[in-house]
Amino acid sequence: MRLRGTLKVIGAHCEGEVGNVVIDGVGDVPGRTMAEKSEYLEHNMDHIRRTLLFEPRGAPYHAANVIFPSQHPEAEFGFALLQVSKYSWMSGNNLICVATVLLEEGMIPMTEPLTVFKLETPAGLIEATCKCTRGRVENVEFRNVPCFMLHSDRIVDVPGIGSIHVDIAYGGVFYAIVYATQLGFNLEIDETPEICRIGKEIRSACQEQLGVRHPQNEKIADVVSVVVAGPLMRKQTYIEAKNATVINRGRVDRCPCGTGTCARLAVMYAKGQIALGEEFHSYSITDTRFIGKVVGETTVVGVPAVVPTIKGRAWITGVMEYRVDPNDPIESGYVLPDVWS
Repeated sequence: MRLRGTLKVIGAHCEGEVGNVVIDGVGDVPGRTMAEKSEYLEHNMDHIRRTLLFEPRGAPYHAANVIFPSQHPEAEFGFALLQVSKYSWMSGNNLICVATVLLEEGMIPMTEPLTVFKLETPAGLIEATCKCTRGRVENVEFRNVPCFMLHSDRIVDVPGIGSIHVDIAYGGVFYAIVYATQLGFNLEIDETPEICRIGKEIRSACQEQLGVRHPQNEKIADVVSVVVAGPLMRKQTYIEAKNATVINRGRVDRCPCGTGTCARLAVMYAKGQIALGEEFHSYSITDTRFIGKVVGETTVVGVPAVVPTIKGRAWITGVMEYRVDPNDPIESGYVLPDVWS
């Protein structure tokens, strides 16, 4: 077989959501920051994303993270986030996968019981605190970029559904947060097809009817995903809630969604529903869990914002070499609408 290239990939998932990590085969690419490198990949090397994530090698629920050296003086590494429908600015579950792989594969020295380091993402610098035991990463808690509520209790008209109330918040990307009770959902697994259908309609309505743009970076714009949020339940020492987050081409996130949880924390804090330092246990529709907190207040160009943390777990699932034969007529992959909505 004549090979055009080989990509070494460490398979990983975070609380059920696939976030594979490309550790070799791409090399470095032009760009001073991870945002610039991500943009270069999108415009000049998108065949890598298609090869990794589209059929016959990938699937609608795959994501890939390409590791790069970072020019940021505080960062150990950086990474670009490749998803099936876009290049993302930030993803909590993918960052947890990357941090776990870098430590367990020996790319960053592991110190027990805690290893602390910073990673550069397209959204900015993220600090990861990793609990480590006997060479294994038990969990990763990351400190996200500043997050904020952009729109509160806005009404959007959704075709076939009617007028609904939404909050728009930034958690690394922009989310529309809608509440399961007003849509009649109990957030059960058998509701996921309808949640996905309605979530896509809500996202489109928000795009058309609400202005969404980051005040510091005009390239970060538009509602990316929709959090269908369950009711808050106050326990003795923490608050908990379930959610179903409609992401990418219109599927439900298998994990509790790290950046989506950060967006919800920003809304909760702005509305006085959670105190500084109080734990929020965010559950996915599959009952996996992230633990989030608001650990600080800040502003983003005059907009009140919070600094949230998210704690979760990841596991390595395998080591793979993705090979590309130049004679393969579908070397860069394909999608079909039967499973790629």
